[in-house]
Amino acid sequence: MFYNVENLFDTKDNPLKEDNAFLPWGTMRWTEPRYWKKLNDISRVITSVGEGKLPILIGLAEIENPKVLDDLLSETSLSGYEYYITNSPDHRGINVALLYRPDSFEVIDTAAYTASALSKLSTRDILHAVGKINNDTLDVFVCHFPSRNAGVEETMPHRIACASLLKTKVDSIASLRKHPNVLIMGDFNDYPDDKSLFNTLGAIGVENEPSDHQLYNLFYNNRHEQRYASYKYKGKWDVLDQIIVNGTLLKQTNNLHLNSSAKIYCDSLMLERDWNYGGEKPRRTYFGIKYNAGVSDHLPVYIDLNTTPARE
Repeated sequence: MFYNVENLFDTKDNPLKEDNAFLPWGTMRWTEPRYWKKLNDISRVITSVGEGKLPILIGLAEIENPKVLDDLLSETSLSGYEYYITNSPDHRGINVALLYRPDSFEVIDTAAYTASALSKLSTRDILHAVGKINNDTLDVFVCHFPSRNAGVEETMPHRIACASLLKTKVDSIASLRKHPNVLIMGDFNDYPDDKSLFNTLGAIGVENEPSDHQLYNLFYNNRHEQRYASYKYKGKWDVLDQIIVNGTLLKQTNNLHLNSSAKIYCDSLMLERDWNYGGEKPRRTYFGIKYNAGVSDHLPVYIDLNTTPARE
């Protein structure tokens, strides 16, 4: 599962980062009650995705620091998870994180990668966790590519730089493991057919006969269908949050493999009426500087991964 939880800040000042807006006296009036409501809302969404069965892996974006994860895991229904979080150069101090159930995912190694070409635009590191599910090794990447806020064309080179870095790391895995299992999830701030994902990363639509070392974007073939959209901007639903796998995970003969296509999770509490453009939209925490009491401006994406024990 992957979820961009939109500005999960604590209420304490980090003098090294630009987090002043999310303080009790800041522009957003980010108070303890609002903070704890958001944590409980995130917990409710995560537990609802699995219909009571907690996901083995949860990628999160827009996480300020370890404290917010400690609070999330100790004071909500998500106890039992452990986590890794990046320490990115992002000027606001937001990071990506991976929550995992240690009874199901045995971590072997972790790393964080920074796209060095982005010196003029600080961004979030790419998180890489290597772990075992039963006897099978799974390489997991959690991403949050640079924003489009300064203009799509102007910022495109920064997302391409991140995709190029990610491609290099995935290719290195293929040289190390004969039958790698690669799972990539994140908010890419690009669509499945944009240059960064389709051309640079090389993530194509799912084929009938997948190749082990080819990357497949599980949202590519349905990219124009609203039911596969995770984000709404100026009245248009689209998918910025995506899950990408290599061909090994698409083969039913592999111990680890997908049981179904990728999905978007949504319930009525996560939506509100879109007064400007019609229909509904994700109910975000703030609308401008006005507190809106929602959980996020994104919807979570998820897959059902078969974890049959490896054959002896």
